[in-house]
Amino acid sequence: MKINIDQILTEIVFKTSRSSGKGGQHVNKTETRVSIVFNINESSIFSENQKEIILKKLGSRIDSNGNIQIDAEDTRSQLKNKEIACKRLIQLLNESLIVPKKRKVTKPNKAAILKRLKSKKINSEKKKNRGFKI
Repeated sequence: MKINIDQILTEIVFKTSRSSGKGGQHVNKTETRVSIVFNINESSIFSENQKEIILKKLGSRIDSNGNIQIDAEDTRSQLKNKEIACKRLIQLLNESLIVPKKRKVTKPNKAAILKRLKSKKINSEKKKNRGFKI
């Protein structure tokens, strides 16, 4: 399931603050930094199973209330920072919902086994010849 911005926009809380770093007067006067907070536990977008997967995979980024906070202060525009933060959140959630494929257990074929044994034998001979001879 891919999440898009329209689904998630109603459940996001936006906060703005003054950005840090260079910028002179502009930084000191405008609130361009955007923090978005998204509560996974109260979300109606995800099923209970999906919520568990997200909580497990993003455990280090989620606080005790189930909130994910994403900050953006990349540009001087508050609107662009909102878009950047939303994209980061959507990407984070989409990546956490990807289920990795299970590995099929295979055995090496006979030629690969013989090739490995031959290279081990060559290495062994090479190391044997390195010894100190009287």
